[in-house]
Amino acid sequence: MLQFPTWKKALVATICALGVLYASPNFLAEETAQSIESWMPDWGPGKQVNLGLDLRGGSYLLLEVQSSVVVKERLESTVDAVRQALLGAQPQIGYRPPPHVEGDTVVVGILDPQRAAEAMALLRGVDSQMTVTQNEDGTFSLRYGEQAIQDFKRNALNQSIEIVRRRIDATGTREPVIQRQGEDRILVQLPGVDDPERIKDLLGKTAKLTFRMVDDSISVEEARSRGVPPGSEIVESRDAYRPAYLLKKRVVVSGENLVDAQPSFDQDNRPAVSFRFDAVGARKFGQTTQENVGRLFAIVLDDKVISAPRIQTAILGGSGIITGNFTTQSAQDLALLLRAGALPAPLQILEERTVGPGLGRDSVEAGKIASILGLVFVVAFMVAAYGLFGLFANVALVFNISLLVAALSVLQATLTLPGIAGIVLTVGMAVDANVLIFERIREELRNGNTPQASIRAGYDKAFSTIADANITTLIAAFVLFLFGTGPIKGFAVTLAFGIITSMFTAIVGTRAIVDWIYGGRKQVSSLSIGGVSHAPG
Repeated sequence: MLQFPTWKKALVATICALGVLYASPNFLAEETAQSIESWMPDWGPGKQVNLGLDLRGGSYLLLEVQSSVVVKERLESTVDAVRQALLGAQPQIGYRPPPHVEGDTVVVGILDPQRAAEAMALLRGVDSQMTVTQNEDGTFSLRYGEQAIQDFKRNALNQSIEIVRRRIDATGTREPVIQRQGEDRILVQLPGVDDPERIKDLLGKTAKLTFRMVDDSISVEEARSRGVPPGSEIVESRDAYRPAYLLKKRVVVSGENLVDAQPSFDQDNRPAVSFRFDAVGARKFGQTTQENVGRLFAIVLDDKVISAPRIQTAILGGSGIITGNFTTQSAQDLALLLRAGALPAPLQILEERTVGPGLGRDSVEAGKIASILGLVFVVAFMVAAYGLFGLFANVALVFNISLLVAALSVLQATLTLPGIAGIVLTVGMAVDANVLIFERIREELRNGNTPQASIRAGYDKAFSTIADANITTLIAAFVLFLFGTGPIKGFAVTLAFGIITSMFTAIVGTRAIVDWIYGGRKQVSSLSIGGVSHAPG
C-alpha cells in the first residue's frame, strides 16, 4: 500500500476545488464578475485578478515633493514668531535689522546690546528645534539642525502620499498604486484612467486655502509706487477685472479648519463651492466677519485670490460659499481638493507615461497565446514521455494554474506583463518536479523493485531535490520583490505563488491521484511509465 491517508486526499481535493472556484470569475465578463462580487461576502469568490498598467492601460507618474518649500515656510513662520517674541517682552526689545531669512537661517539684530541675554532666552523659546547663536556683529542667528530638516522632509513626503491617495480615491480610480520611491519621490500608477490630464491637474495643485482681510488703506497702484505697508502684501487674482489685491499677511482662517467642501450653486445658479469649518474655524470666521462688516474678505487658493466678496453681515454658522468663474467640473475638482487637504509642498512631475487600453488588450492577448502554447507543448510532452503518469501530471498542472490564479484574485495582487511571463515560467516549472519523481520511479523499476515500492521511493527520494531547487528559486523571487520596482515586483509575485502552488500540486496532488489509481490495490502486478515497465514473472 502507498499509505496516503484518506483525510489527506480529501484535503487535496478540497483545496483544488476551492482553487477552481475562486479562479472561475476571471473567465467571466468583467461586468458579470462585478455583479457576483457585489453580493458575495468579502471572503467569497467573485474577485478578478487586477490588471496592471501595461495590461489595462492608464497613467504612470513619478512625482517629486519639493520639500525645500516646507523648510522655507518654517523659516518664514519663524520670522513672525521672532518678531512677536521680541515685541512681547516687557518692555519691548527693539530690533534692527528686522527678522529676515538668509539662506537656511533667520537673522535678527537688537537695538540695545545690554539686553542680549534676555533676547537670547526669548529666541531660544521660539522653537525648541532651532539652535540660536550670537554673531560677532551682535545679530542673532536661528537655524534648524540637520536632523530637524530631515524630519520636515520625511513628514512632508508621508503627508503628500496620504493626500495624493485621498485625491485619487475621490476620483473613483480602482486599485491605484501609490508608493514612496527614494527620499522625496512618489510613484503613482493608475490603471484604467481615461482622463490623465485631470488627474495631473488634481495632483499638481497644492490646494492651500486661506481667508485673509483686504488692506483697503491704499490702492494696489499706490502700494507699488510708494511701498507696501508693513504686514501686507500684493497678491495676484484670478479675476480679469481686478488682477491683484493688497492683502493683510495675517491668515484669519486656513483650510486646515475645513471639515467639508461640496460643489454647489450660488444665488444666480452659477457653479460654486460650499464649505463648512470646524468649531475653531467657525469661531474665528464668525468673529472676523462680525468685526469687519462692509469690508472685503479675500479667499486665497495657492497664492491667488479666487474671490474677495464684501462682508454684508456676520457669518456665525461656520459655513459659507466660494464663488468665482467656476465650471461644474472645476467646482467639483476644487471641492475634492479641499476635502482631501492641502499638500505640504508642491509636487513636480518628473516622468509621465500613458499606456492606451488598446496596447493593454494586445498585451493580454499575447500573454494568453503564450500561456496556451506553453501549456499545450508541456501537456503533449508529458503524455508522450510518461504515458498515464504524464496525464496525472497534466491534471495537476491544470489545478496548479487554477490555484495560482485564485491566489492572485483573493489577495488582489496586480498582474503585469512580466507577471504573465512568470505564469508561463510556472507552467514549465510545475512539471519539472513531476519529471524528477517519474524518473526516480523509472530508476527504481529498472532496479527490479515492485511497482508500489518504486512509486513510494520515487516520491520520497525525489523530495529533497525538488525542495532544494524550489526553495532556491523562491529566495530569488523574494530578492526580486524586495529590491525590484513595478513590473519586476509583478514577476516576483507570480513566480513565488507559482513555486508554492506547483510544489503542492506536483508532490501532494499527483501523489493523491496515483494513490487513488494504484493505492487501493494490495498488489500492483504490472506498471509502465515512459517505456520502462514492470511485469510479473
